[in-house]
Amino acid sequence: MWQSYVNGLLVAAGLIMAIGTQNAFVLAQSLRREHHLPVAALCVTCDALLVAAGVFGLATVLAQNPTLLAIARWGGAAFLLWYGSLALRRACSKQSLQQGENQTVRSLRAVMLSALAVTLLNPHVYLDTVLLIGSLGAQQTEPGAYVVGAASASLLWFFTLALGAAWLAPWLARPSTWRILDLLVAVMMFTVAAQLITSA
Repeated sequence: MWQSYVNGLLVAAGLIMAIGTQNAFVLAQSLRREHHLPVAALCVTCDALLVAAGVFGLATVLAQNPTLLAIARWGGAAFLLWYGSLALRRACSKQSLQQGENQTVRSLRAVMLSALAVTLLNPHVYLDTVLLIGSLGAQQTEPGAYVVGAASASLLWFFTLALGAAWLAPWLARPSTWRILDLLVAVMMFTVAAQLITSA
């Protein structure tokens, strides 16, 4: 059970920690203290539901077809290796998270609708969360523990951004911080890929 939980935690953490529109949106709301906690909760909920849909939907399909299971295993391992390589490349480049300031305060409804759009209208959320995380989770001995691990990573990350944005802002603006994060992402991706390959 714990192995499945840790795998879910590592894979999800590696995918959500990269600079992206969702992270930028949550951090911007947090820096302005504009409905940042509901936004973080919405992101966590969406991630958990999408991961569960991917894991349990794909689990049924893969369990009935060993060929698809093998394709998912090797395809997932290849993707993780590729994604880890991209993270290493980003670690060698300069990057920072720029946030817009001087914006008017919006209503909770407007902010939540924007958060939903940023989360659900991004095609990467379906490729990463549903297909990749889902297909990897469907192969775990304890898919439920994997989903909880992935949801835990989302919970820890988004609420860290939401609650610690003001304190983290000076560090998140530094390229060196994102280099370290990308190195951690690469290690996590390579670790899970190695587990998939050795379990084949």
